[in-house]
Amino acid sequence: MPTRTDRLRALEVDLFVEALARRHGYDFSHYAKASLRRRVSALALSQGCATIAELLPRVIHDDGLLPTILSTLSVPVTEMFRDPPVFRAIAERLFPVLATYPRLNIWQAGSATGEEAYSLAILLEEAGLLHKAQIYATDINDAAIAKAEEGIFSAEHVARYDAAYRKAGGTKGLSHYFSLGYGFAKVSGALKDHISFAHHNLVSDGVFCEVNMVMCRNVLIYFDKKLQDHVLGLFAASLSRGGFLCLGTRENLGGSAQAHHFFSIDNDLRLFKKSGDLG
Repeated sequence: MPTRTDRLRALEVDLFVEALARRHGYDFSHYAKASLRRRVSALALSQGCATIAELLPRVIHDDGLLPTILSTLSVPVTEMFRDPPVFRAIAERLFPVLATYPRLNIWQAGSATGEEAYSLAILLEEAGLLHKAQIYATDINDAAIAKAEEGIFSAEHVARYDAAYRKAGGTKGLSHYFSLGYGFAKVSGALKDHISFAHHNLVSDGVFCEVNMVMCRNVLIYFDKKLQDHVLGLFAASLSRGGFLCLGTRENLGGSAQAHHFFSIDNDLRLFKKSGDLG
């Protein structure tokens, strides 16, 4: 049974979420409760507030706090070629189908600081498909989008990602795609030309564009079932017939009201294909 402290904290989180939605238009009411509570508590602590309630006046009156709020509440943890078997399967099993199309549009939703979008672009380049592909990488966090657009990462991190790149089927060495100097690695312009970073809110915005593939990994786990269904419906509406959906390895369509729009290609790796017209 929840303690009095638990009930008060839950009330504070609800008031925080309502204030954020009404003042700034960002609705986090269907984010997973436990994760949201941890993140809001961490935000309050980082701002020197003893309680979440102390943070509420700043949510309402301090517009300058909004980027920090979104950076804390969104899901910025990412890395290049995370889960290499997934990227290898995409290259070996999905790319041959996508290669038959005259143009490729790919939506990478929840792009954070761009590591996953750049990973996908690298594999498209090595498959000879990047020249006819455009990746639309979207996120709710404008600060993350700005960093992604810069395409500048720690050289140490890029060196560490090389092993995952090779496990994903990479053949050239990851440093081939970066200019290195002063401890940093800058993504090549040839990759950046095929990625468009943009603001998009999965909670409140509509279909981004018609695409052949949607990649949204390790985002749905932070949503409750109602929001998961909404977002999966958005993906189904965005995909062309026969388009592919790639989810995180801890995410699935089981039990979703949108599951009938897809069939599994590889359930372990969470790769799906749109099964036909929406109905």
